[in-house]
Amino acid sequence: MFAVIKTGGKQYRVAADDVLQIGNVVGEVGDIVEIGHVLAYGNGDDVTIGAPFVDGALVTAEVVAQGRGAKVIAFKKRRRQNSRRKRGHRQYLTTVRISEILFGGAKPSKKAAAKTEKTEKADKTAEAGAAAKKPAKAPAKAKEAAASTEAAGFDDDVSLISGVGPVLKEKLAAAGITSLKQIAAWKKKDIAKFDEELDFAGRIERDEWVAQAKELIAGKPPRAKVDQEKLAQDEAAKDAAKSGE
Repeated sequence: MFAVIKTGGKQYRVAADDVLQIGNVVGEVGDIVEIGHVLAYGNGDDVTIGAPFVDGALVTAEVVAQGRGAKVIAFKKRRRQNSRRKRGHRQYLTTVRISEILFGGAKPSKKAAAKTEKTEKADKTAEAGAAAKKPAKAPAKAKEAAASTEAAGFDDDVSLISGVGPVLKEKLAAAGITSLKQIAAWKKKDIAKFDEELDFAGRIERDEWVAQAKELIAGKPPRAKVDQEKLAQDEAAKDAAKSGE
């Protein structure tokens, strides 16, 4: 016997003991889940088709694994606008094994796992506790960074890097990056990691954050300040040339 089911916006032709990946379904490994959107079922040439779903038909499946699919890259570029964006996405998928194909209002031999009210409250409490703990880490790291700044004898402020404004500084702090020494120690794998996690779109390498951090630690002035001074000098030279004419 086979059935055609719809889940996650896609249709699948399944039979008992088939193993397949479908869109993310809530459940732990070993749980039985029910798929009520059955478009058709049949055995050989005897096929029943729904309109759009078959009344009383049900497919049950056992959760085999929870995971994510291969990474998909979305790249967008606007010609002649110096604009490009690269984002990665990995879809959450659930691997299931088809247990039973039921019709005519038949009940499954194994019931779908359902969370009790007590379990749901415990999960919500745990999530709330985890969310409350996260912001508390930032001040501690900020204190450590301030202490290391005083000991180092230079202004250890990541916003001194050209291209790092208040928004990017907050993103870095949320990821635990509050020191120029941390950025100066980045390797290629670290750059790739933070570029993807914080959605910097290649800004780290493009603006040479690592090189800038090393220059600032060595006592050199920020590049933004140097660029502004150079721009002011160029403007002054132009004004002088005009007045000389």
